Amino acid sequence: MDITISDNAAALGEAAGTLAATLIKQAIQERGEAYVVFATGTSQFATLNTLLADSAIDWSAVTMFHLDEYIGLPEDHPASFRKYLRERVLAKTGPMKQVYLIDGERDPSAVVSELAAAIGGITVDVALVGIGENGHLAFNDPPADFETDAPYLIVDLDGPCRAQQCNEGWFASINDVPKQAISMSVKQILKSRHVICSVPDGRKAQAVKDCVKQAVDNRYPASILQTHADCHLFLDRESAALLGA
Repeated sequence: MDITISDNAAALGEAAGTLAATLIKQAIQERGEAYVVFATGTSQFATLNTLLADSAIDWSAVTMFHLDEYIGLPEDHPASFRKYLRERVLAKTGPMKQVYLIDGERDPSAVVSELAAAIGGITVDVALVGIGENGHLAFNDPPADFETDAPYLIVDLDGPCRAQQCNEGWFASINDVPKQAISMSVKQILKSRHVICSVPDGRKAQAVKDCVKQAVDNRYPASILQTHADCHLFLDRESAALLGA
């Protein structure tokens, strides 16, 4: 695991977004196309700003996969990850080669099956991910499933995960936060050629410490990133604060 510590969230995003852009352009140059997984949430703001500012990326050669989405949440809800990706990514890139957004309003089992068929046989070039306050990777809350081969799962969201979504302002109260989601599985994330993990903010310091310092354990889902051949963890001073402790 390669770790880069920047002075602040903006600098973190510049470093992470620059690397993501480089790897996407490299894939397009080598094979004529790129497959990219996009995460959402506040941790991705600065990274996406830098990535999407790179005018040299041919987005018409990119296929997008969506990392996770709430079950039962309307797309027009402020917390909808589909809404986030349409407004913060697709509105800036223009048409991509293919876009696979997770529709949490349809039958979850059918959606999971369709996504599995879409991503089957594909090797993702770049997976953009974050780490939750509870250490989750995507919506794989602890104890995370490290064993399933299914590309996408229906998962239950734990209390700390739901509280984080509320505390970040996406929902008015924890009672409004859905209790289930569709998430890319841990094994599917690890199949990506390159993983870029952006984790700003002191709220994530303990989760970052667990990710880096703990032995690989599903109680600390992000610790599995230690096993990936090309994982880049981008931190700011606050999120890295406990790494020396």
